[in-house]
Amino acid sequence: MTPITVGVVDDHPLFREGVTRSLSEMSDFVVIGEGASSEDAAMIASNNRPDVMLLDVSMPGGGLAAIGDVLARSPTTKVLMLTVSEEVDTLLGALQRGAMGYVLKGVGSRGLAEAIQTVLSGSRYVSPTMSAKAMENTLQNGNSDKNSLTPREREVMDLVAQGLSNKHIGLRLNLQEKTVKHHMTQILSKLGASNRTEAALQWRERR
Repeated sequence: MTPITVGVVDDHPLFREGVTRSLSEMSDFVVIGEGASSEDAAMIASNNRPDVMLLDVSMPGGGLAAIGDVLARSPTTKVLMLTVSEEVDTLLGALQRGAMGYVLKGVGSRGLAEAIQTVLSGSRYVSPTMSAKAMENTLQNGNSDKNSLTPREREVMDLVAQGLSNKHIGLRLNLQEKTVKHHMTQILSKLGASNRTEAALQWRERR
């Protein structure tokens, strides 16, 4: 199997070296670029086009600002934030700018590998702690309103909450799978959820 190529950008040399070493020890990954600033991230994206780019939030030039530069230079690269910041606004800002994941630095090597593989598959990955905080924040602010969903979206969410996949939801509602995926995109946006599991938890809370 072709190894997953990774860029690692963090302005703390010891941490960056540790992440690089951990990934290099696993046969699934190859680190093809390292840097310490948003400028370095943009350069790695242009020159190396890694499958996944790990970005710190707090670094020269700003990690959030680097997301757009990376994606502009290498649209196929998946951006995964690797940070100590537990601010919900920072998480949401990263996802809004195009990051596919948000991982806290306390994660172990296996957890990081899982996060990388998840975002590379096209799914979002948010550390459980941050996902719970985001959901709590959404509920407290009243942004999660099931009444904002269309009748069809509510039908889809009822089935998501039962644990059905997009394929089986499509069969149940006589919809194409791509149509179900479109509904899920709209639902996640309306509920302020980062993934279907978070959306299902919110939905059950409000049933």
